[in-house]
Amino acid sequence: MVGHPFYILDEIDSTNNYAMERVNSGQVTSGTAWFTSNQTAGKGTRGKQWVARAGDIIALSIALQPAMLPLSRQFMLSMAVALGTHDFFSAYAGDETAIKWPNDIYWRDRKAGGILIENVLRGNMWHYAIIGIGLNLNQGKFPEHLPNAVSLKQITGKNWDAATLAQELCRCLDARIRTLQMSALDTLLAEYTAKLFRWQQPGLYRKDGVVFQGIIRDVLPDGHLCLEREGEVLRLGFGEVEFVLS
Repeated sequence: MVGHPFYILDEIDSTNNYAMERVNSGQVTSGTAWFTSNQTAGKGTRGKQWVARAGDIIALSIALQPAMLPLSRQFMLSMAVALGTHDFFSAYAGDETAIKWPNDIYWRDRKAGGILIENVLRGNMWHYAIIGIGLNLNQGKFPEHLPNAVSLKQITGKNWDAATLAQELCRCLDARIRTLQMSALDTLLAEYTAKLFRWQQPGLYRKDGVVFQGIIRDVLPDGHLCLEREGEVLRLGFGEVEFVLS
């Protein structure tokens, strides 16, 4: 079960690093979660750092043995985690919450959090997935270089207890992950795309330094984004296109 056991860390450089160390040393069971609201060197996608003040964030990592899926279907886990995080955040922030492909959490056109999943392989077998989730919780304002960030406090006007909400997030994730089956792919994709930021709507994108208008037409089972540009459909992998925000 996701979140059992649930450990609270007073301060850590990265919950994903900590989880990875425990998995590699064999000191972990599937579903174990580590939480902190004081992460000093958080990890984002494509090597980016994610840093916030103590008490301002939910930083959560979960070690999961994904026995329900083969490695070729790893995007199903990514979708389930994104949907579980969306379930949690939208319960407080409302129906303007969305998933920005592949798995950022947005409110309107502002980023509320992100997800990073790192795989541990044993030979050709998918041994563990380290699921890292970071959510902006109690920030009153953000630095100028993060103009599109938003926190739950900014949305609701309230301060929140990070540990309590992190345990609730675990319950939402557990409910989604329990539904993962090979036969559920079409249903999962339909739910995921229905909550996708800019789904079937025109927006600005940047690829190879060129800004263009495109429309998201599909997401493939392997996670590729199908983006229509001037009648041509581009099949894009992670990191190959940037969303241009106002």
